[in-house]
Amino acid sequence: MLIIPAIDLKDGHCVRLKQGLMEEATVFSEDPGAMAQHWLDQGAKRLHLVDLNGAFAGKPINEAAIRSIVDVVGIDIPVQLGGGIRDLDTIARYLDNGITYVIIGTAAVKNPGFLHDACNAFPGHIIVGLDAKDGKVAVDGWSKVTGHDVVDLAKRFEGYGVEAIIYTDIGRDGMLSGVNIEATVKLAQALTIPVVASGGITNLDDVHKLCAVESEGIMGAITGRAIYEGTLNFAEAQKLADELSEAK
Repeated sequence: MLIIPAIDLKDGHCVRLKQGLMEEATVFSEDPGAMAQHWLDQGAKRLHLVDLNGAFAGKPINEAAIRSIVDVVGIDIPVQLGGGIRDLDTIARYLDNGITYVIIGTAAVKNPGFLHDACNAFPGHIIVGLDAKDGKVAVDGWSKVTGHDVVDLAKRFEGYGVEAIIYTDIGRDGMLSGVNIEATVKLAQALTIPVVASGGITNLDDVHKLCAVESEGIMGAITGRAIYEGTLNFAEAQKLADELSEAK
């Protein structure tokens, strides 16, 4: 079970949002490269980056900050990145610059043909991020809830050849209210590709709960506000996850 630190980038800084609201941003660091090094030193096995400005603008905005992180990480661990990725040229540039996995969210829902082309062009490097509220997929920075059922859409994208699904319960993200285990397990059980949980992880109890259902197909969990505000000690969380996985 991977515990994956999130580095959300806004205006070149590392921030966290509450429920996706740009005006609810808290700046945690003005040096993204140093933040990446911190999580490496704490034992991170993967990093999750989000270009928040890019997600809202529909094009990459924080490329300099992203490069500073990749320069620090090198080939030590995989880095996954989402936010504003709308065309194949952007994907190619990010992969050439050292990003391991590109995350496609809103564009996958609105333009599945683009996702299909991306999976064909870059096999093994495409992850889909599905954000959902009450089982329905949300798009455009969570501002619009669609009629798409998250399980149905994930199964379709699995057929395209995506590497994994990142599932975010948008009612819990950034609220430190616990992971929606039931919904995450339901999705994982419907798929053969791995699911990464996101949204609401708060403390070691959540790590215990996630590890208990790891065998259902949940490969990891992204954590942000909890590790920045101190309700979750990242190094302890990954150590616990490793111990629980080895005990099975």
